[in-house]
Amino acid sequence: MTRLHLIDAFADGPFTGNPAGVTLLEGTPPPDTWCQSVAMELNQAETAFITRQPEGFGLRWFTPMAEVELCGHATLAAAHYLWETGVLAPEAPARFHTHSGLLTASRDGDGWITLDFPAIHSVAEDPPPTVAAALGSPVREVLRGAFDLLCILQDAAAVRSLTPDLGAIAQWDVRGVIATAPTDRDNVDFVSRCFFPALGVAEDPVTGSAHCALAPYWAQVLGRTVLVGEQASRRGGHVRCEVVGNRVRLAGRAVTTLRGELCG
Repeated sequence: MTRLHLIDAFADGPFTGNPAGVTLLEGTPPPDTWCQSVAMELNQAETAFITRQPEGFGLRWFTPMAEVELCGHATLAAAHYLWETGVLAPEAPARFHTHSGLLTASRDGDGWITLDFPAIHSVAEDPPPTVAAALGSPVREVLRGAFDLLCILQDAAAVRSLTPDLGAIAQWDVRGVIATAPTDRDNVDFVSRCFFPALGVAEDPVTGSAHCALAPYWAQVLGRTVLVGEQASRRGGHVRCEVVGNRVRLAGRAVTTLRGELCG
């Protein structure tokens, strides 16, 4: 029996934040094609596959269309899964060996889970000539990070009202696009939305890996290293960020909304 949980990550409660499928694979790992088929069947932004290793756990992430190198919300969901099912003791940190190196997660007594991730430093570049038309908004600045284009818009209202041309964005040579601007709300430092149509994810609800790029950018702009980001998708969510050298600590909560069994 392969247990499967659906877990909302960076969530303020059930049916908010970003849902991820999570499963712990026992025994001989299945082929990649099976993992990809499960991710396509679940049709979530990411499905996390955990394996046991001598010094922690292996962790891989699949969208409905492809494997990705870094995913924040499904890592947070995977850590939550290990603690909730008793695989890890409540006080034990989660150590994940991934395509992006060692990633760790810890939790406090109030249910906040903190991820230790690599910082992504983005560099200004000339944007694709169609960037404003594709986003449907003027763009003040475009930067390229390890995975995505970081597009700085005029204000939060512009970010919230975006209706991008996803077909055009899917043709660019990046994983996706992060649109961001200064906040328009109290207790938040910046707002963002993320679009990954080339991966089969039109709009990602709350994207941990995007905050690996957002936090260093806004830390430099705002002159402080502790920040709160709001991802203004329909489901929405908040990410607590702290930039520590070449690492970013991302904190959020998680809640399980479904428990089941994979039959295929």
